[in-house]
This record gives sequence, structure tokens and C-alpha cells, in this order.
Amino acid sequence: MPSHTPLLEIACQQVMVDDASVFSIQSTDLPEAMAAELSAAELLLRYLGYVKKFTLTLIRPVALESGIEFRLIGTRQSLISFLPPEYADDFATLRICGGFLVQPRQCDRGELRFGVEHLPERTHISLQLNDFCPLILGSRSPSLLRFWLYRFTQAAIHRLVTIRFLSLLCHELAGPAAGVRVVNVVVRAGKPV
Repeated sequence: MPSHTPLLEIACQQVMVDDASVFSIQSTDLPEAMAAELSAAELLLRYLGYVKKFTLTLIRPVALESGIEFRLIGTRQSLISFLPPEYADDFATLRICGGFLVQPRQCDRGELRFGVEHLPERTHISLQLNDFCPLILGSRSPSLLRFWLYRFTQAAIHRLVTIRFLSLLCHELAGPAAGVRVVNVVVRAGKPV
């Protein structure tokens, strides 16, 4: 790889915290000139389009007056439901409000946050999942079987989707020759998933 070709990093962490909710973050920094026009609202729209494309339309983000639902193709079954997006500063936030993949008693918590922070000389882009209570974990004290089932299914899919999304974004903005590598980081304490 020529020395002038950028090598970009995607930082990643996914953990189960003390209350058995999930925290996940994937982020990257791009030179400001490459991402000067990108906004959090655009990042959210790109992500929704990517989910549909990545899943070969099996999962379709559907925009409703009440919010956004990730639905299985051909059904009205929502895998995960969000309230309408909230925009503040450099972030677009989708608050979780239900769906098949969410613990029924925990539907009023959790959020998916899209960040585009324009800083001196760089743009920090992030996707962050906070306080998510997956149905697979079942409760605040999931069994070891439930933990491993979640880790190797839903958590693995979420990580794959977000990393590939950010990798594609890096290649679109920095050019197809840009190198991208994933690095594990520690942002919050918890049990890796």
C-alpha cells in the first residue's frame, strides 16, 4: 500500500454492563476535509439504507409517523421499534420503544445514537447503542447459555453490520484504496459480548 494511502481505524467495543443491558460503540476518525459535509442526520439515513441492503431486504427499516421500525420482509412484525429521531448538536438519536428483540419490560429504555462531530482537523463518526435489553438475555441476571447465545447471534450480527457500514463509509469518503482496520477499545466497563 503506498504511503500516501490513508490507514483508517474503526474502534469497537461491545459489553454487557452490570444491569445486563448492552453497550456497544463503533467509531472512526476521518480527516475533516473528507467528511466536512457529513451530518448526523445523513449518517442515520445512510445506515437505514445500509441495513436494508446488507440484509438483502429481509429487514426493512420502515419510517412511520410514530417512529422507525425494523421489520421482517413481508410482515408487520417489528424486530426493534424506535421513536422518531431526535437531533441535538452533532447527534441523531433513536430511542428504543419496543420490538420482538427487546425485553417486554424494558421497552422504555435504550437508544441507538449516530454521531458526526466536526473537530479541529478531524471528524469523529460514531454509532453507539446504550442501555439495550435484548430479549435473548431474558432478565437482569441472564444464564450463561443466554449470554453465549446472545454473543454469537445478535451481538455478532450487530458488530458485523456496524463495522461493515463504517468501513464502507470510510471507503466512500477516503477513497477505495484506503486501508481500514478494526481495533478493540475500552470505553465502558463490562463483560465483552
